[in-house]
Amino acid sequence: MAEQVVNESTVDSGRRRFLTATTAVVGGVGAIFAAVPFVKSWQPSARAELAGAPVTVDISKLEAGQRLMLGSNVPQWRGQPIWIIRRTPETLAALPALDDRLRDPASDKHPDQQPAYAQNEHRSIKPEILVLVGICTHLGCSPLFEGKLEPKPYDADWKGGFFCPCHGSKFDMAGRVYQGVPAPYNLKVPPYKFVDDTTIVIGVNPDQAA
Repeated sequence: MAEQVVNESTVDSGRRRFLTATTAVVGGVGAIFAAVPFVKSWQPSARAELAGAPVTVDISKLEAGQRLMLGSNVPQWRGQPIWIIRRTPETLAALPALDDRLRDPASDKHPDQQPAYAQNEHRSIKPEILVLVGICTHLGCSPLFEGKLEPKPYDADWKGGFFCPCHGSKFDMAGRVYQGVPAPYNLKVPPYKFVDDTTIVIGVNPDQAA
């Protein structure tokens, strides 16, 4: 009889140890899962990462006819490639003659495509400096920069601008879209400001602090 009691006591003791360990493990797992939202709350949200911070760019070495790209090797703004072009006097002089070939020459059909201070013929604060988001407004391809005034296979009277190789959309040297191409809107102008003649801050307006 005593032996039977000893055996039951041993079984009960083992069972208690098993249940205690199991409860501890389950409780620990529960604590881990409960901690996940808390830990994630300390991480930046996708929206915050996408918003990004202003980007300061030195354009002192940007010569007439050249494009400076903010892309894979330098900081982007909001994950988008930013182009800064110093236009030549020739390309600026050609802009007015293109109005009848463009879909939105005055940039007034879709005013959200540029800040109010860039809603002008050259779509920029300073006529010679153009700042654009380098994404085609059709399906998001990256247009080619074709800055020279010379005949092209896609336009015998090309006055300089941007050509999208994906589906043939064309934009002039102000980023204004041509008629008869797939892209519906002008290329987007991001908010930006000049700190001085050689420094631009992308992501803030002229009346904002960087």
